[in-house]
Order: sequence, then C-alpha cells, then structure tokens
Amino acid sequence: MKIVGITACPTGIAHTYMSAEKLEVTAASLGYQAKFETQGAKVENELTRAEIEAADAIIIAVDKDIDLSRFAGKEVKRVSTGRAIKEAEKVIEEALNNQGTMRVSSEKKAESSQQKAGIYNHFMNGVNYMLPFVIAGGIIIALSFAFGITASDPESADYNVLAGALSTIGGGTAFAMMVPALGAGIASSIAGKPGFAPGIVAGLLAANGGSGFLGGMIGGLLAGYVTNFMANKISIKKQFAAIYQLIVVPLVSILLIGLAMVFLIDQPIAWVLDALTSWLNGLGNTSGLLFGLLIGVMMAADMGGPINKSISTFSIGLMSAGVNAPIAACMAAGMTPPLGLALATILFKNKFTKEERTSGQSCWILGASYITEGAIPFAVADPIRVIPSLMLGSATAAGISMAAGVTSMAPHGGIWVMLIPNVMNNLPMYLLALVAGTVVTALSVGLLKKPVTIEETEEKLTNEVEV
Repeated sequence: MKIVGITACPTGIAHTYMSAEKLEVTAASLGYQAKFETQGAKVENELTRAEIEAADAIIIAVDKDIDLSRFAGKEVKRVSTGRAIKEAEKVIEEALNNQGTMRVSSEKKAESSQQKAGIYNHFMNGVNYMLPFVIAGGIIIALSFAFGITASDPESADYNVLAGALSTIGGGTAFAMMVPALGAGIASSIAGKPGFAPGIVAGLLAANGGSGFLGGMIGGLLAGYVTNFMANKISIKKQFAAIYQLIVVPLVSILLIGLAMVFLIDQPIAWVLDALTSWLNGLGNTSGLLFGLLIGVMMAADMGGPINKSISTFSIGLMSAGVNAPIAACMAAGMTPPLGLALATILFKNKFTKEERTSGQSCWILGASYITEGAIPFAVADPIRVIPSLMLGSATAAGISMAAGVTSMAPHGGIWVMLIPNVMNNLPMYLLALVAGTVVTALSVGLLKKPVTIEETEEKLTNEVEV
C-alpha cells in the first residue's frame, strides 16, 4: 500500500513536521510506503504527479487552507495536524478504507479547503506573516541594548552608532512592520492576492493611528471581506475585467478601508488598547501573579495549538504598546514543558520508555530555545497525566515572572537572548521562575505517571525474535 499526503500548520513550524513524521513512521510500522509533503516555511518533500496517481490513500493533515487542485478527482482524507499526531494509525486505516474521505472537485480546486476556512485560520495566517518581523526585529532590538539602555539614542551621552543602526533596523523598520504584516496576512487569507494591499494599508493606519494590533486584526478582517466581495463575487465583462482588477478593486477597497479605519475603528480601539495598557502596567504583585497563572495555563494547554497561539500573539501585540511583561511570562511558560519533561526522564526513569528517555534529551535544547512543541509526543502518549503537569509547571513559571515584574525586550529566543545584556530587567527572578516551573513540571509528571511495566517484556521479545 502506498500513502501520500500533505501536512501544514498556520505557522509552518512544529506541527507541520511532527505530523508528517508521525504519519510516516506509523505507516512504516504497519508495512506501508508513505511520503508526506510538508508545507512549512518552505515546501519540502514535494509530491510528484506520478506518486499521487499511484497512491492507495491520500491524507491531508492541515490546519489552514491549501491548494488541492493536484488531487482533483481523488478521494482524500482531511484531518487536523493534531489528530494526525495523536491518532496516526486510525487516520491511516480510515484513509485506506475510504472512511470520512471526500472527492476533490476538478471544477473548484479549493472548494474543500474553503469550507474549513474561518476567522481563526485567517488570524493565524496573519500571525504567520507577522512572526518573521516580530522575531527578527525583536532580537535585533535586544542586540542594540547590549551597548546600553540608551545607547541607541543620538542625544544620549553613551550613544553608539552601531546600537543606533540596530535600533533603526529592528525597531524602526522590522518591528514597525508587525501590524501591517498582520493586516496583510489576514486580508490575503480571505481575499487572496487582491487583499494584500488593502490589508497592509489597514495595518499601517492601525499602527499609526494608535489602535495597534487590535486595530490591525479588525482592519485586516474588514479589508479581506470587502476586497473578497469586490474581487471575487462581482461579475465583470471580460473586456473590462483586467482594468477592474488592476485599478477599481485596489482603489475602492483601499479608500473604503482607509475611511473606515480613520473615522470608525482607530479611535475606539485605541481607547480600549490604552486602557488595557494602563491596566497591565499598573498590575500589582497579586494581580500580576493571577495574570501570569492564566498565561501559563494557556501556554501549556495545547503546546503550540490555538490556545497557546492566542495568548502568545496577544502578548506579542502588547509589545507594540510598550507592555513587555506578558511576553516574558509567555516565554518562560513555553520553555518549561520540554525542560520539565527532560528533567523528569532523568529523575523518574522507570516512568518512561527507552524511546521517551531518548526524546527527553532533545527536549533540553527544544525547551531552552522556546519550542514548546517538544512536549507534544509525551502529552500524546499520556495526556491525562502529562498535560495537567505541564499546565501546573508553566503556571508556576509565568506566575513568578509576572509577579516579579520581569520584562523582556525580545519576543523569542529562549535562554539564548538572556545572554544579551539589558534584555531582561530582572534576570535572577526570571531564572528562578524558569527553574521553579521546570522542577514543578518534572515532579508533577513523576508523581502522576505510572511506572512502565511492559518495556522490559517488549525488549525481551524483540531480542528473542532477533536471535
């Protein structure tokens, strides 16, 4: 049996590759041939027409819209990347038996994917557009602080030319594109290429008008739906179609979105954002602790899924308003699950299989690099015991971080950005939060998980077969 398919998640990072690997490994264990194309930051392991034609089953494990035209006339099994990771064997068997499959129409190449489209997918597409600017820009800003807090200010006594250049590149340019990229990504997800220009204009107006990332999200949605209606829903005679798409659609859509942003959206949303910013900046120790606990629980609840992405995107957006404590708490809460599991595999070896203990070694690097998804294989294997443990540990780390008022000038990078001077305002307390969360996670996992009792039997049987 030959199985092919595609995996893709909104950010194109962990879930894309983990689901492909899980499906390929499971298929091989069942005696099938499998090849999965990954549509992450770039398309890898691309399927050929011959491979698609020869396939006995096609599995599309995606959390966003993709082009299915290559599979026209074929039966495909569509699932989320999360289900592909958790129930790979069941998904494969259902695909082979045509359970829950659908035939891709040759007339409307993206019909099946459009049915899945929703506001969350549009938002995640915007986040996908935004993240490179946020991560690169934020870390470049952090590098400028290595020369001193005020070293990038030309009027400061400790002004440094390189620090000024880094600040201009990271903060004045890359980071400033965060909200416009968000708006463009959301609008493009809804309307396709025609939505890009109105979306980026909506984002720029939001950034300049004070409504920030909230305005960018609303403006991106409005730009997408308005442009989609104009570009894709209105029928135009062929002789006028080119000029209509080239001039009328961008002109009218940008004008309408611009007027709506200036007169209807910017001021109310800016007021809400200012109020939120003032409240967050005024959080005391107790309120900060409670907010941190909430951040930690959300970060560990699905490890890179919708809940995790929601709170991390919210925290990234607050950075544009000068609120840098939530992102520090997010980063601590996101590092804790893999680090805690790595420690647990050392402290409680009898609770993990040999394969899990080996995976635990890589979790040190994944956790240190703020890649929460490193914890997913452990959570999939024992969700009832592992996920609550991760939530408890992450809540501990984020709660301590927020209560101590720790701020981060970098939105990503894990422990590596801590090596840059002046990035963290209270590094000792942040390290304490990280260590405490890691220990709580490890101890919770160790107490809740049951000892592995079948591993020795499996190894013995394997050795007997080999002999």
